[in-house]
Amino acid sequence: MVKPDYVLFDKDTTAIIFGNQEAAVQRMLDFDYLSGKESPSVAAVVNPSGGRKGFTKVFFGWHEILIPMYNNLETAVERHPESDVVINFASFRSAYEVSTEALNYPSIKTVVIIAEGLPERQTRELIALRKKLGKWIIGPATVGGFVPGAFKIGNAGGALSNLLMSKLYRSGSVGFVSKSGGMMNEMANMISLNSDGVYEGVAIGGDKYPGSTLLEHLLRYEANPDIKMMVVLGEVGGTDEYEIADAIKKGEIKKTVVAWVTGTCTKVFPSEVQFGHAGAMARGEAETADAKNAALKEAGAYVPSSYDDLDDLIREVYEDLRAKGIIIEEREEVEPQEIPAGYNPQTMRKATNIISTISDDRGEELLYAGVPISKVISEGYGIGDVISLLWFKKRLPVYVTEFLELALKITADHGPCVSAAHNAIVTTMAGKDLTAAVASGVLTIGPRFGGAIDDAARYFKKARERGLTPGQFVDEMKAKNVNIPGIGHRVKSVQNPDMRVKLLEEWAYANLPRHELLDFAVEVEKITTAKRNNLILNVDGCVGIVFVDILRSTGIYAEDEIDEIINMGTLNGIFVLGRTIGMIGHYLDQKRHHSRLYRHPWDDVLYMLPSEREALKYRKAE
Repeated sequence: MVKPDYVLFDKDTTAIIFGNQEAAVQRMLDFDYLSGKESPSVAAVVNPSGGRKGFTKVFFGWHEILIPMYNNLETAVERHPESDVVINFASFRSAYEVSTEALNYPSIKTVVIIAEGLPERQTRELIALRKKLGKWIIGPATVGGFVPGAFKIGNAGGALSNLLMSKLYRSGSVGFVSKSGGMMNEMANMISLNSDGVYEGVAIGGDKYPGSTLLEHLLRYEANPDIKMMVVLGEVGGTDEYEIADAIKKGEIKKTVVAWVTGTCTKVFPSEVQFGHAGAMARGEAETADAKNAALKEAGAYVPSSYDDLDDLIREVYEDLRAKGIIIEEREEVEPQEIPAGYNPQTMRKATNIISTISDDRGEELLYAGVPISKVISEGYGIGDVISLLWFKKRLPVYVTEFLELALKITADHGPCVSAAHNAIVTTMAGKDLTAAVASGVLTIGPRFGGAIDDAARYFKKARERGLTPGQFVDEMKAKNVNIPGIGHRVKSVQNPDMRVKLLEEWAYANLPRHELLDFAVEVEKITTAKRNNLILNVDGCVGIVFVDILRSTGIYAEDEIDEIINMGTLNGIFVLGRTIGMIGHYLDQKRHHSRLYRHPWDDVLYMLPSEREALKYRKAE
C-alpha cells in the first residue's frame, strides 16, 4: 500500500541503519515490541568498516532474532527494496557521502542524519538534492523522531521509562515538531500528560540549515487527518518561526498551533549568547525568542507567557478542541507489552551464545531449515535436497540438488592410494575406531588434496570478472609462479582422460542454462594441455567451476554472495562429504580383513642420512 505524501513513517515502515549501532537498533526493536508490532522496524544494518557482515543478533521481545548485516549501503538497499528510510549514523566526515548515496536510491524516501558538525555547504547541497528528488531529510544534528505505536528513529524518545511515561507505545492526535532532540523527550511527556498524546514527533536538528524545516513538517501535519492539533518548539536564532507565522496568516495552516520559542532569557545577558545548537544565536532583534513569540501570537498561534505555562496551555487548547468536537473522545488506553530487561530465568531475557539457522529440534519434530523432517521423508527429498536445506537454508532447484548428488558419487572414493584413504586405512590397521580412522583421513584434505575446489572456483571466477582472456589468465598465473588450481593430474592426461570430469561436463552442458565459467575453463585447458598433456581440468577444478555456474543459473545469489559461499569453504565441503563415504568404506574393508598393523616397506624409502662424522662435527670437544 502506497503511503500518502504527508506520511514519512507508519506501522509498516522499515529502515536500514548505516553504522554498527547495536544499542540504537535494540532500542528501536524494544519500541516495536512495546507497541505491539509483530515484526521489527529494522530491516538491515550496514557495517561500513567491512569487518563484520552476515547478521547482528538482537532481541525482539523475549526472543533473539538476526538482522542482516552488510558492508555497503548498495547491497542493503538492493536486498531490502521495501525499506524506504535510511538512518545515517556516519560521522560528520562521511555523513555527506552516505546521505547523497542514500538519496539517489529510488526506493529511499527519507534520510535521517544523526551527525553534528556537517559543513553548511554540504548540508545545503543535500537539501537541494532532496528537493530535486522529492524526498525528505531529518537532521543533521538530530536524534530523529517517532510515530507512537508505529516507528521510532534510533535513540529518539529516550530510555524505556520515558517511552512508557510518555505513552509512546500508542497513538495520540497531537503533531509535534522541534529543533531540539533533547527537549523532544520532555515535550512528549508534557503532551501526553495534557492531551491524548503525540501522533508524531520530529526533531529537525539544531543546525543553521536543517534538512527539512519546522514549517514543512507542520504542513505535513496539516494534511494528515489523524492529527488534530500541533505543538511547535522553536528556539532563538534563525527565521523559521516567521515562516510558520506567515503560513498561519495565509491560511496554509488552519489547524490549531501551540507554539513556544525558547531562549527568552537571552535578554538578561549583557552580550550575544551562543546556545548549544549551531543555529541557536540571535543575529539581531528579529531573531530573538521574544520577537518570534510575539510574531507567532500575532499570527494566531497559541503562545504562553513563559515556558512554565506551556503545559497548561496545551491542556486548555486540547480540552477546548474536544468541547468543540474537533478532537474525538480520548482513545481507549492500550497496555504496552512488557519488555524484559536482563537475565532472570523467570522474568527477564538472556542472550544466547550459539546461533543455529539451519535446524531446530525443540518442537514436536526436527526441522531442517524450517521444513519438518516428516515432510522431508514423505515427499521424497533426496540427499541433495537435505544438503541444500542444511548448507544453503533453502531447497534449491532440482538441477542443483542433482549436481550435489552427482558430485558426491564422483568424489566418494579414488582408490586406496590417495592421501585420505591411505591415512584412514593405516589408522584402521593400528586398531583405532571408525571416528579416528575417518578423522585422520579428513585431516589430509587441504590445498594439495581436495582444496583445489574452492581455489579453482575463486581464481577462475575472478579472472573472468576481470575480463581476462584464457591466454592472459594462464600468462598471469605463470608470471606469479602460481599453479592454476583445478588444472593438472598426476595420472590422467589428454590421451587418458578422467571420466569423472567428462561426466561433470556432460551434465553441465545438458542441464545448466548458463555455463560461462566452464566454457572459460575449457579454453584454459586447451592452452595448458598444449604445453603438457597432463595439465587437464581435474575433478576438483571441474566441481568448483561448475558449481559457480550453478549458483549463477539459479538467479538467487548476487556475485558477492557467491564469493562468500566460496570463501566459507562450502565447495570443499562437497569433497569432504563425498570422500568420507569412501573412507568409511576403507575402514570397514580393513576391519573385515582383520588387517594387522601397517609398516611401510623399507624398499619404498630413500634413506639419505649424513655420516656420523658430519652429524657430530659441530659438537665441541668436552
